[in-house]
Amino acid sequence: MRTGLLITVAIVLSLSACSTSADGPSEMDLEAALASISRDNIQSSVTYLAADEREGRMTGSRGYDDAARFVADQFEAMGLEPGGSGGNGGWYQEVPLITRKTDIENSGVTLHKKGGDVVLEWGKDVVIYADRLREKTRVRAEVVFVGFGIHAPELGYSDLEGIDVSGKIVAYFSGAPDTFPSTERAHFSSGRTKADELVNRGAIGEIGLMSRAEENRFTWSGNRSARERMAWIDESGDVADFHPELLGSADFRPNAARQLFEEAPITLEEAQDAREAARPMSRDLNIEVSIYRTSIHERMESPNVIGILRGSDPKLSDEYLVYSTHLDHLGTGSVVDGDSTFNGMYDNAIGVSVTLEIARAFASIPVPPRRSIMFVAVTAEERGLLGSDYFAHYPTVPREGLVASMNIDMPMFIFPLNTVTGYGVEHSSLEIVMTEEALKEGFEYMPDPYPEEVYFIRSDQYSFVRQGIPSMYLAEGIGSSDPDVDGRAVLDEFFATHYHARTDDLSQPIVWETALRFTRAGLRIGFRVAMEEERPTWKENNFFGDKFGR
Repeated sequence: MRTGLLITVAIVLSLSACSTSADGPSEMDLEAALASISRDNIQSSVTYLAADEREGRMTGSRGYDDAARFVADQFEAMGLEPGGSGGNGGWYQEVPLITRKTDIENSGVTLHKKGGDVVLEWGKDVVIYADRLREKTRVRAEVVFVGFGIHAPELGYSDLEGIDVSGKIVAYFSGAPDTFPSTERAHFSSGRTKADELVNRGAIGEIGLMSRAEENRFTWSGNRSARERMAWIDESGDVADFHPELLGSADFRPNAARQLFEEAPITLEEAQDAREAARPMSRDLNIEVSIYRTSIHERMESPNVIGILRGSDPKLSDEYLVYSTHLDHLGTGSVVDGDSTFNGMYDNAIGVSVTLEIARAFASIPVPPRRSIMFVAVTAEERGLLGSDYFAHYPTVPREGLVASMNIDMPMFIFPLNTVTGYGVEHSSLEIVMTEEALKEGFEYMPDPYPEEVYFIRSDQYSFVRQGIPSMYLAEGIGSSDPDVDGRAVLDEFFATHYHARTDDLSQPIVWETALRFTRAGLRIGFRVAMEEERPTWKENNFFGDKFGR
């Protein structure tokens, strides 16, 4: 009995030492975890999440709720801790949302021209965006053209110097000068960034103008703003990113935009030229416009799903690396070629499945890494990064403990990759970590290959950047290890044909050798961040570190 007692005590002490080890796992443990990464696991998750039965995983839908329960069950089977704030055994963080939709019949835009009023036609000339909170708004004011609507003195550019927008409706182009660095270009392209600046200067309405490139790339549709949009609601009941000063918001088609400029000191064509040359040309347009709208609202909730792998270091276990990945997609629509479901296999069933496999591999390590790791499958990314933004504002652990985030969204495995991109990684010490660890899996790092697409602000790591947390979005590059495959051409064809289409489904090819190496690279990067003594830091005099860093 005495011998048995001593053995029992020794085992308990050994387990206790493992659970509070300051050293964490060994390289041998990491190699075993890497070797455990399984195609079958990833494929099984993809098959479930992208099945027709999930009905496209629209935020707030039955299909999304099924997917959320699936992820929570996977986390529980791995032995992770529930990381939510309640719901489904503690795995959920419910995100309160408000939807908004334009009542087309009771909304409109009128140009008050010298020769008489011109009423614009919905869909043909204009679309009108619903208010985030109010049922009815109306504004009539002078219009001023403000280029991109950007004030960026740190980059030597401003559309707003010397122009008065107070009490006026501002008309501006989307995007930002292509002379800006990639991620800064993305940041200043954000409608939220522009609205913040313009409202601070007194604007009371906004009109979006299409660039020549957008005219060629996008099919205009009156349904463009008729569809339902969302925002999250904060703990005091206020709607996020709501600018009550803006009493009207509309997009103009080119023929309506030309009428807007008819009595102005510049033509629309001259404004387009200035845009393409990144040359400020703000002007009063010598016209008044009325925008009135009626908005339809509904309140709902949808969960983020959160699991935690508790760190083994007594000091560092209160710090967290966050893996984020979005669980939602676009739901269902009209029947086209017998198909009504936007399955979102690549966007983002594959990203969720890769993240689940990274989590499973981490959980298989006998002694966890030194820092804690949170795995967050977020809702409503397709509606404007809402789930990640809510989590970044209201994390379920102390905010100061969030040291870094890595986002996995729509990694493309449709050709054999030899490069990866880390959107935003160049702004922090994560750059060297990603570059070195990805190379161990045969991936060279490449800068943003699509700066014009502003991907940096279009996925969930941007929510963490805005809260001052060094972050990166791990994605495919365009380099192919097959000399006969043009990676960029293959990706361009997918995005032109299958992105946000019904054909992004389980029929899409997956190059599994690439997918497994990418998953291992994602594990390696996170393992190093979770093991290093120093937390990731913004680079000195960095734009995003200076603007948002704590």
